[in-house]
Amino acid sequence: MKYNNILLEKNNALAKIIINRPKKLNALNKQTITELSHAFKVLEEDSVIKVIILTGSGEKAFVAGADISEFAHFSVNEGGSLARKGQEMLFDFVENLSTPVIAAINGFALGGGLELAMSCHFRIASNNAKMGLPEVSLGVIPGYGGTQRLPQLVGKGKAMELIMTAAMISADEAKNCGLVNHTTTLEELLPLAEKLASKIMRNSSVAISGAIKAVNANFKDGINGFDTEISEFGACFGTADFKEGTTAFLEKRKPSFSGN
Repeated sequence: MKYNNILLEKNNALAKIIINRPKKLNALNKQTITELSHAFKVLEEDSVIKVIILTGSGEKAFVAGADISEFAHFSVNEGGSLARKGQEMLFDFVENLSTPVIAAINGFALGGGLELAMSCHFRIASNNAKMGLPEVSLGVIPGYGGTQRLPQLVGKGKAMELIMTAAMISADEAKNCGLVNHTTTLEELLPLAEKLASKIMRNSSVAISGAIKAVNANFKDGINGFDTEISEFGACFGTADFKEGTTAFLEKRKPSFSGN
């Protein structure tokens, strides 16, 4: 696929996806969601890629929201279909990738933009970032998983406040409530993301994939996260990485993981 709204960069085992609609503050429209979905699928199938960094172009916005002009006149059925398709194509898909995804929030992350960041495995933010779910100020609610993921990250009470007031919070406030893991300057945002990625890449990618499944299972209805953990833990014993990791530990050397 030819990308018009995103940039895809690869550097050995690290990939970067840059949402590239700076004149629209990187707002999500149908085409951008389609391109993001395709890029994540391509990277998930690339055995070389161990970590993905997702960010926005420019210095103002990660993603400043959805492109409202695309759905302002939708019917009830069209609105429901928009949310369902978007969640399946992108937001749920990203959350369940076996490849770790770091959101590097470089400015406004509002509405669908914050929902996209929350679907990533964890988030860091520049100190100029502003985050929020302002949908109720438009007469609608978050539709790309915001009502589910925000309470998981910050707690029910804080999520209710943020959603009902449509308020924006600063990067420091987001860190204090657990929405982001780290804050830094805009200049140091991507270097920090790359530093964290390098730490992840030293470890077993097959074990990390199992850990993602186990952690996510805790938040899925009808699934016992402890059972998933037991299953994934047991599966590790059949991997080359487990043999290498334990052997390296016993031999007092650094492991060289193959991801198998």
